[in-house]
Amino acid sequence: MSDPRITSSIFTRGAVDLSTLRGPAPASTRPGTPPQGGPSNGAPGAPTAGGDTAIVDVTEATIQSDVLERSMATPVVVFFGAAGFPESDEFAPVLERLNAEGGGTWVLARVDVQENPRIAQMFRVQGIPMVYAVVGGQPVDAFSGVVPEAQLRQWLQAVLKAGGVTVAEPEDPRLDEADDALMSGDLDAAEQAYRKILADAPADAAATAGLAQVGVARRVAGADPSAALAAAESAPDDVAAQLLAADIEVLSGLAEQAYARLVGLVRRTAGEDRETVRQHLVSLFSIAGPDDPAVASARRALASALF
Repeated sequence: MSDPRITSSIFTRGAVDLSTLRGPAPASTRPGTPPQGGPSNGAPGAPTAGGDTAIVDVTEATIQSDVLERSMATPVVVFFGAAGFPESDEFAPVLERLNAEGGGTWVLARVDVQENPRIAQMFRVQGIPMVYAVVGGQPVDAFSGVVPEAQLRQWLQAVLKAGGVTVAEPEDPRLDEADDALMSGDLDAAEQAYRKILADAPADAAATAGLAQVGVARRVAGADPSAALAAAESAPDDVAAQLLAADIEVLSGLAEQAYARLVGLVRRTAGEDRETVRQHLVSLFSIAGPDDPAVASARRALASALF
């Protein structure tokens, strides 16, 4: 099967007609069809046996119950793959692991396209691996190819939301590693870890905050806090002295004082100096996050100072 790489969502409402798959195919058309939960004859991932499992191997005989009917109560993620295709073999275990983490909040339905070409045709599978989300008996989104795990987690959260499932946002273990590096003082390792997370998920607020903390830690390294604050007090228009003082205040739990210091400096500066101060202040905002009341107040004050 050809494997055109489609990186964006390819789902268009109404493009997939599942009506012809609502009844089981005659037994004579399904030679060698494995029983539900049994070996998948080349489908990626280890077979899952048992009753009401969160991972099922789907055939034409079982798509009615395992995908269409099951999706009426629980979101179903349909994975199209085949053993021996490197990207398929690589991606299947990731989905299986995330399904285990989900604790039954969604079902992973695996389809071997070599054994079930008719299902692949009905879903208009153009390349493998390919993933569809089915909610309420209808496909709601799809993508083709391998995506980073962080992006996949976000996609799954959106699918669960579409299915009316409320779940806590899973913790990214990479974030714990980055935080540990930061706390131990290994700033290079922490920066590298945070940047890796942001490469996969540019909007990750926790990684953005962590990277900003790395910057603060680097800037205050070797500084005498008392002397730095005294220097800033004696030179209120010295940009470097004020920025260092603000960093120290943030690390000391005096973020509101730091914000006020830099907003005042924005009012007193112009040109490149003003832009330097503004960018520095915004980076400090990211440590606390946009929902912090002190940040919201300081943002309003900054806007007033700028305009």
